[in-house]
Amino acid sequence: MSQPRVPWKAVIGGSVGNLVEWYDWFVYSSFAVYFAASFFPEGNSTAQLLNTAGIFAVGFFMRPIGGWLLGRYADTKGRKAALTMTVTLMSLSALLIAIAPTYASVGYFGAVVLLIARLLQGISVGGEYAASATYLTEATPAGKRGFASSFQYVSMTAGQLVGLGLQIILQNTMTKEALNSYGWRIPFVVGALGAAVVFYLRRNLLETEAYDEEEQDKEAGKGERGTIKALLAHKKEAMLVIALTMGGTVAYYTYTTYLTKYLVNTAHLPKETASLVSFSALFIFMCIQPLAGGLSDRIGRRPLLITFGIGSMLGTVPLMTGLSSVSGFTGAFILSLVGLIIITGYTSINAVVKAELFPTHVRALGVALPYAIANALFGGTAEYVALWFKQAGIESGFYWYVSACAAVSLVVYLTMRETRDAALTRAEREGAAESVPVRA
Repeated sequence: MSQPRVPWKAVIGGSVGNLVEWYDWFVYSSFAVYFAASFFPEGNSTAQLLNTAGIFAVGFFMRPIGGWLLGRYADTKGRKAALTMTVTLMSLSALLIAIAPTYASVGYFGAVVLLIARLLQGISVGGEYAASATYLTEATPAGKRGFASSFQYVSMTAGQLVGLGLQIILQNTMTKEALNSYGWRIPFVVGALGAAVVFYLRRNLLETEAYDEEEQDKEAGKGERGTIKALLAHKKEAMLVIALTMGGTVAYYTYTTYLTKYLVNTAHLPKETASLVSFSALFIFMCIQPLAGGLSDRIGRRPLLITFGIGSMLGTVPLMTGLSSVSGFTGAFILSLVGLIIITGYTSINAVVKAELFPTHVRALGVALPYAIANALFGGTAEYVALWFKQAGIESGFYWYVSACAAVSLVVYLTMRETRDAALTRAEREGAAESVPVRA
């Protein structure tokens, strides 16, 4: 029997859009050290970062709304339509940040514009994750879904790398005064232009077979597709998504968006060194995602999730403690990479696991809303919680917080069902039925 092929056109189309979405999302955090003073009064640098981190967290609290609105849109209008809508919203939000006035010129009104832009980003990303996860999972045949869906985090990380790469270029071509004054606006302009290109690419994507079958099913309850009522029929799966996301999202944002500021603010590394550490470690992290995703197609999803849960629960405190006292690039790079390798057990397959839990008529909403709630409660607040512990003089408390979240998720990984062999289309269901041996 021939091996199923990976539909690279669909994978690349979905991933490129995801790259731009997450470039815009992460560039806010990676450039916050430069624009924090532009929107808030002069004072303690940690206090200014706390303000910008607070607005960053507010964006996460809009993700459940975006997950609900755009998840329902994806289940009723199609995965392609939702992917196009999310990138349009992200382009608008990036443009708003690029032109936002500063505190020196209009007082706190600039911060209000920043807040509105983050709210739009939250709505967009709340729907983007589910639309992308659902599309990549449904567009790929069984036996390749773990590999193909891992490109969601490849593209997410690539977006962050583009942002960090641009930051490194600007750091080496502009003075610090110029970066703090206007240079930080450049990446947001780039994001808005990139989204316009992706809008065109996504309009040429094909709809998935699973969604088309749902559309053609005359007996399917179209009025209930993508509704909260339909989702409540799968309460167990929805709660499972929240619980399995909890530890993963806290660890992910700790070692990605917060890492650069942690190395600058706690380890006291130069901004340029911290950015290079993050870039180098994230590049390797990006490259190993498909390897782990492909492995899950062979051995199942649960072994990778369990490995992440154990590693994050036991490894966070020593890794973060070591990172707090590094004195140069090499030590920071090695420790950061170890942390990222551990969380690969979650990032490489979390999208496909969630999509495989739900039926087609509520799959996008089922992934979007519970995941967005978990991110609002744990992922979006990770940076703020970390800075709060630092401000209170007990920074190590954050390390234990991350470990505790991983421990909760580990319990879920140990007890949940395996999803690798879920049948998503009529052909897969019929093939599965034919493969069941008949008893005499």
